[in-house]
Amino acid sequence: MIVTCVHVDVKPEYVEDFIRATRINHQNSVAEPTNLRFDVLQSTDEPTKFLLYEAYASEEGAAAHKQTEHYLTWRKAVEPWMAKPRQGVPYTGIAP
Repeated sequence: MIVTCVHVDVKPEYVEDFIRATRINHQNSVAEPTNLRFDVLQSTDEPTKFLLYEAYASEEGAAAHKQTEHYLTWRKAVEPWMAKPRQGVPYTGIAP
């Protein structure tokens, strides 16, 4: 299992736009054949901070996600809404 935790800081005036765009990306991502999880989390203390938890069955599946139309559309849309560049941190799944 290949996991990436993506940390995103959004400009306050774009939080709702970011949520809408990310929900669409989420809906399409969970339909990908190798996707195991695609969770979108918003900080309760700082509502401009988000965590995307992405889990794929293989490196190939994770790489294929970055070539999908929905991901590329999401990336282009949300980039100007970010307070700073997003940070993806890769993990190797241990359990389950």
